[in-house]
Amino acid sequence: MATYAIGDIQGCHTSLQHLLTKIQFDPAVDKLWLVGDLVNRGPDSLAVLRWAKAHQDSVIAVLGNHDLHALVVYEGMVAAHRMDTLDALLAAPDAPSLFEWLRWQRLAYAHDDYLLAHAGLLPQWTAVKTLALAGEVEQVLRSEHYLDFLRHMYGNQPNSWHDDLSGFDRLRVITNSLTRLRICTADGEMEFKFKGKLADVPQGYHAWFDLPARASRDSTVIFGHWSALGLMLKERVIALDTGCLWGGSLTALRLQDRQVFQVPRAAADAIG
Repeated sequence: MATYAIGDIQGCHTSLQHLLTKIQFDPAVDKLWLVGDLVNRGPDSLAVLRWAKAHQDSVIAVLGNHDLHALVVYEGMVAAHRMDTLDALLAAPDAPSLFEWLRWQRLAYAHDDYLLAHAGLLPQWTAVKTLALAGEVEQVLRSEHYLDFLRHMYGNQPNSWHDDLSGFDRLRVITNSLTRLRICTADGEMEFKFKGKLADVPQGYHAWFDLPARASRDSTVIFGHWSALGLMLKERVIALDTGCLWGGSLTALRLQDRQVFQVPRAAADAIG
């Protein structure tokens, strides 16, 4: 029995199948942790979601920004972006059940020493607080009021955490941190435009995981979302988005011994 964490798939279904073959994944005994962004920009989000749902007993998935965007597009609240590749998923006869499954996934997950999230954690949040705050968003997403949340989800404000935040402002900050965060100031003011390399972080900002006072530093955080980082294996921080979508590789990490497995992007997953 093994547990593997897998980086951003983003609709690259063939690459995912190659990686599962390489790690000899056995759904009867193994577990997969998916760091979010299962869908979009790659060519076969439909097949990825069908596979994940069919193997849900073996899969822990956290939601990424592209997964939430797909939900908003599916519900007709925004138009698809120019680079989106969601048409086949949106038109599929089983789309209702697939999106129902998607919105029941987590925003954060913890087991033993590991904490799984798509993007980042604000510096004030311990692992325990992160799970509690993620649970607030999860509860709304799974409720009959989820459409109200999706209507108010987008936006960059507020851009920092305060314990007295309430309503949609509170939910938006939680969601933005866990699904969009890369850099912030020392006191947790988030910036969302930067997508570059670690060496190019703008003055006054820091990678969220580099803040020495980060309250979650006692947990080992596994995340994706930041493909410019590439594979990063530190004692307490593991980044797994290795840019499969952009011609890089798809990466799995076996948690028991931290062995890395990678496959190059499959030709079938190349984007125009």
